[in-house]
Amino acid sequence: MLHCRAAPLALALAGAASAAAATSPAQAQAFAGPQFSAEIVTDQRRRGLSWSDGKAAAEATLRLPLGDRLEAGAAIGTLRGSRRHGGADAGLDLDLGYRHDAGPWRLTATVIGHIFPGEGRLDYVEVEAGAGLLIGPAQFDLLAAYAPSQAAIGGDNLHLAARALVALPGTPFTLTAGIGRSSGDVTRPDRAVRLRPSGSYWDYRFGVDHVSGPITLGLAFTTTSIDRPAASTPTRYLDRHTGSGLLARARLSL
Repeated sequence: MLHCRAAPLALALAGAASAAAATSPAQAQAFAGPQFSAEIVTDQRRRGLSWSDGKAAAEATLRLPLGDRLEAGAAIGTLRGSRRHGGADAGLDLDLGYRHDAGPWRLTATVIGHIFPGEGRLDYVEVEAGAGLLIGPAQFDLLAAYAPSQAAIGGDNLHLAARALVALPGTPFTLTAGIGRSSGDVTRPDRAVRLRPSGSYWDYRFGVDHVSGPITLGLAFTTTSIDRPAASTPTRYLDRHTGSGLLARARLSL
């Protein structure tokens, strides 16, 4: 059973417009129908922070078109008893939204609910807006994700990011790069460390993917500007997996 704040989350999802910002040129096309993917990673990292306690993780994602521009998605992944999320062993992401394509440009707006079964007080909602430009084999995205002030994250959180993806012509390889910055106000320091372990910080990611039909194999280097949190920091949610790491992943898309 998901012990979440059902009413606020349902209201936010129902009132949202969005589709998650695309991460490959192929995704810049119109929604083609239901899509399913399954992925195994050596460490589930988001914005440079481990969500799986520095351990290998698995995730399954389902995306459903609701019209020419509307799409809903659900992703469930293993968290391996993540301290960051109160010891949760699994996490569920739900999103709903709208996307507008105009030539090589794409605009998106997304609402996302992050749910942690058994840890209802740690569920939170954020809204993301993005603008993308497709130029030949290259795609560029600017993103802004904002989580309004919530007790679960000890305040509010703003993440600004820029990402680039280039498919190398004549090869199965794709290069990726990204930079982001997280900031926000703090109302509960013990929970603010979930998304900002040492206050505002930068995150960086560089990777290469090998795409062969429905199979993607990838390597990525991720790092942050976070100073190692002091061992005496008084919070059960402090996870120290915030430094540099080389990650590997295998993905099946259907």
